[in-house]
Amino acid sequence: MPGPRHLLKPRPDPALLSMVVPAYNEEAMIPLLRRQWTDFAQRLPCAVELMIVNDGSTDETLALLLDWAAMDRRVKVLGLARNFGQQAAITAGLDAAAGDAAIILDADLQDPLDVIPEMLAQYRQGYDVVYGQRTARDGESWPKRLTAWAFYRLMRLFLHPNLPPDAADFRLLSRPCLDALRTMRETHRFLRGMVAWAGFAQTAVPYHRRKRAAGETKYPLLKMVRFAWTAALSFSPAPLRLSLTGGLLVALVGLCEGAYAVARALIIRDTTPGWTSMIAITCLIGGAILCSIGVLGEYIGRIFEESKGRPLYLVSTTMNIDPAQPGKSP
Repeated sequence: MPGPRHLLKPRPDPALLSMVVPAYNEEAMIPLLRRQWTDFAQRLPCAVELMIVNDGSTDETLALLLDWAAMDRRVKVLGLARNFGQQAAITAGLDAAAGDAAIILDADLQDPLDVIPEMLAQYRQGYDVVYGQRTARDGESWPKRLTAWAFYRLMRLFLHPNLPPDAADFRLLSRPCLDALRTMRETHRFLRGMVAWAGFAQTAVPYHRRKRAAGETKYPLLKMVRFAWTAALSFSPAPLRLSLTGGLLVALVGLCEGAYAVARALIIRDTTPGWTSMIAITCLIGGAILCSIGVLGEYIGRIFEESKGRPLYLVSTTMNIDPAQPGKSP
């Protein structure tokens, strides 16, 4: 489905560019990130801040970040009280970002810094959202590549037709889009879908995703499946409708089996051989009912968690962050 047409108004580079980086157990990557980012920041045409969110790491990530921030005032550290998950960590960084534009970047440097000047070029043309679109994924197993490919296609087909394919959280957001995103405080977050839902002028920058330089991935296959399930439940009642459709199909099978059993009893007068069919159809119907109740329970559970009104994250440590800056958390 094509998106709405927007009138693009050219603008200058942002006076301040915020780069938001969630980090969880990345002690092997922090020295590499520090070296590459410091060199890259010198070549940017605008002032820059690096907002790194430590998502409750259990290794030396926080200590390395605090040491870095002590040497460079442009580096701002936000330490969460525990591990709240990547989406909450990104939200914390975006809430605190003070720039005219913000870029979400993973700490593993698989999304290369060299793509950012292309994003800024699109920003200057007037786009409010510039997302990185992966053309290749180095260092990933074929099951992970296959499931990632299927995830975006199924989401676009059944749930979210405006979701950009092959685009993760690596993207640039203008201040108007960022402010709109900060008003969405749902607990179960799917940021790339939330950005697509918000609208604004969006465009893609294709890039080649690199292999992780150090450390281990924080998104194994099982975690990706859970993330996909959260995305599906957060943006559409389609799973409920799917359970209804499955229930109707099972009911149709049961109706056919019932008609067959009645016909056999009246014509052949032999009901004992139907015991296997009866057990099979009972199991089918029972399984369909339990699946439907399970899907319904997932939605009810999310409603229950939203009703608590708890904060999305809790901050325990900060460094180089001014509480009065424009990007203060709402």
